[in-house]
Amino acid sequence: METLEFVIYPDGRVQEKVTGIVGASCAEVTAAIEAQLGLVLNQESTSEYFAAQLHQSAEATAKVALSDW
Repeated sequence: METLEFVIYPDGRVQEKVTGIVGASCAEVTAAIEAQLGLVLNQESTSEYFAAQLHQSAEATAKVALSDW
């Protein structure tokens, strides 16, 4: 499940935490929000950021052999 969590501090700082999004696509998800919030002072990438997305292929090759008998 993809979640975005925001903590707004009394001094106006906003802490954003993204979970459930693998790879760098989290930056795409949060870019518009961050543009509205203002200057990003610090960014820490989680292990999900560095995880590789798994892509499975369902490709199969059928080989048919005909016998001579």
